[in-house]
Amino acid sequence: MKLARRRKEEPQLNITPLIDVVFLLLIFFMVSTTFDKEKAIEIELPTASSSEEIKDIETLEITIDTDGRYFVNDAEVLGERVETLKLAIRKAVGDRDNLPVVINADGRAPHQSVIGALEAAGQLGFTAVSFATQPKPEKD
Repeated sequence: MKLARRRKEEPQLNITPLIDVVFLLLIFFMVSTTFDKEKAIEIELPTASSSEEIKDIETLEITIDTDGRYFVNDAEVLGERVETLKLAIRKAVGDRDNLPVVINADGRAPHQSVIGALEAAGQLGFTAVSFATQPKPEKD
């Protein structure tokens, strides 16, 4: 009597549950992720006949919009007092008090706000302070 040879069946891997899990994880991360909206500060810089570009230098940027609100490195400072601005500057720079300061003041910003930014930078020991301008438009 001959024994019938059994064919060995190769095991098969069912990846359908794996794909389902991956899709569920993908949906979970898409739903739970928060996206930061970049908030652009719209200012119109005053014009000047000569201006230098500062490139590739780490600076402390103080921006003042038309309403006199302060922004330190694009983060809004809550309050318009010089003391509050000083705290925000100190938090932004830490121990690096030798950074050059660039004041980006809108041309229509209140003069008192610009003086407040200068005062805060001076009281914190910053000595290299400059104002950002845009070149005058060339007349045709």
